[in-house]
Amino acid sequence: MLFQFRLEGSAEIAKSGMTRSVQPLAKLITGIEGFDQLSHGGLPRNRTTLLFGGPGAGKTVFAMNCLVNAVRVHRAPGIFVAFEETPSQIIANSAGFDWRLESISDKQIYYLDARLSREVVKAGDFDLAGMLAMLAAKQAEIGAQWIVFDGIDVLLTQLRNPAAEVDEIYRIRDWLDDSGLTAIVTAKSEDRPHEPVQYGFMQFMADCVVQLGRRQENRVASQFLQMMKYRGSGFSAAEFPVTFGPSGIEVIVVDSTAASDRAPTQRISLGFEGLDALLGGGVYCGSSTLISGLPGTAKTTLAGKFVDTACARGERALYVSYDEGVAQIVRNLGSVGIALKKHVASGLLQMFSARTETTSPEELFSKLKSLIGEHRPSCVVIDPLSAIARSGSSFSARSVASRFVHMVKDSGISLLVTALSEADDPVAESTTLQISTIADTWIHLSYLVSSGERNRALTIVKSRGTAHSNQVRELILSKSGLSLADVYAAGGEVLMGTRRWEKEADAIDSRSRQLVESEAKRRELNHAMARTEAEIKVLQLDLERQRADLKVSSTEALSRDASSQSREAGLRTKRESPTGNSSRKPRSKRPR
Repeated sequence: MLFQFRLEGSAEIAKSGMTRSVQPLAKLITGIEGFDQLSHGGLPRNRTTLLFGGPGAGKTVFAMNCLVNAVRVHRAPGIFVAFEETPSQIIANSAGFDWRLESISDKQIYYLDARLSREVVKAGDFDLAGMLAMLAAKQAEIGAQWIVFDGIDVLLTQLRNPAAEVDEIYRIRDWLDDSGLTAIVTAKSEDRPHEPVQYGFMQFMADCVVQLGRRQENRVASQFLQMMKYRGSGFSAAEFPVTFGPSGIEVIVVDSTAASDRAPTQRISLGFEGLDALLGGGVYCGSSTLISGLPGTAKTTLAGKFVDTACARGERALYVSYDEGVAQIVRNLGSVGIALKKHVASGLLQMFSARTETTSPEELFSKLKSLIGEHRPSCVVIDPLSAIARSGSSFSARSVASRFVHMVKDSGISLLVTALSEADDPVAESTTLQISTIADTWIHLSYLVSSGERNRALTIVKSRGTAHSNQVRELILSKSGLSLADVYAAGGEVLMGTRRWEKEADAIDSRSRQLVESEAKRRELNHAMARTEAEIKVLQLDLERQRADLKVSSTEALSRDASSQSREAGLRTKRESPTGNSSRKPRSKRPR
């Protein structure tokens, strides 16, 4: 008859031409990270939400988290009805969170121990009417806006009467409708993950249905949350990972918003001048840098140098290690001139180490977020990020690694992560988590094995927005720190280590021999030039002598010629004297 009345009422409204304004569904924010996002605003106000799942799935934590956040943030009191545990047990179990339930008064959260004894159930004296009347009085007394019925399946199991079970559930539903409270009802499920055992009708009664569950993947337990139903509201129906952090339950929701528009132009150093020069002046502030390579290629050393340099600039830094303990890292980096102990003591550097084999990727992600939120660093190192692949499924690990890189980058934090390469193959430099595609800068470390030794080689695979070098450089570790050797090529091959030293020594010997030979030829030439100059000088002296002799001969000849002419002139003068006498004397006769 009720259904018929509603049809008739709607028909009457349609005939009269009246329109009914539709108000959006009112919701209450739970304060649970991620859940309010996937539920598009929280739980339905003044309606009932059903939480179901197996043991340890987080049903009670979720419900209590809602009450605590309502009290702490919105000053909205609530009531917690416990059918399975005592209030003292619930408070003790929540001590691992920062809720401080012992400081919350009964006027803020009122606990009702609703556990039933078997004698009461067997005697048939069980009736929810009295309990509901008491809850109504308590609601009026403290002004409650929330109520939780935790472990309703325990109550129904004790009834052992299907008809009574349905009657009591609908009695609770009707009471909730009249009370105007925002209600959360929890129930256990076991073998059927999408339906509470024996109580499938409760899904139809509730306005919002949320499933909490856990599964085992590669010997690592992971937990999830999925919204099954939400009357009058849209929601995200996919499964979302769940973790338990300091503030309670957290739902890991992938942010679907657009990527950050930040594009800083300021550069920061990766640790030493040689590497910064290859990158054209360092990496951009707030960018992500990946250092990949096999074990022992100095990935941790470069990571340590990065945070050491950041702290030297006065910046806060976070170093997270999944391979070694903090004390070992500090000791080992000290052997190559990287002193981190002083930065830890000053508070600029926070170091954290953990194992990943028995922890789900979502829990690791939650811990990293918590560490960043507590320390507020400007530079973060994860060494190695590829260790996440050892926990849970590979898909989940890749998803967490990608979300973490994007989260840190969108926060404006400079990130450096290390990752193990899949193989010692210079062509295949990819990593297990495949984060090389989203990293802004990718530095690859490898080994060059030759002449019975292993040398470290560094190359920059990519660096977005920078004119980076394409050279393969030898990375040298010493007590004084890190350095990059200049490129030394011979015969089209880059030489490193002993082969380079031998080649350089051969080149030095060759140059020395050339210098000796050149000096010998120079001296020989100098001797030849000296001999030639001496010979030229002798020839010049002989030439001068001959010239002098020639000059003397010429002078004597001219003198004789002048004398002869003078005599001839005298004789001629005598012959032509005025006396007419011949100047020639008569020839005397010689006696015979």
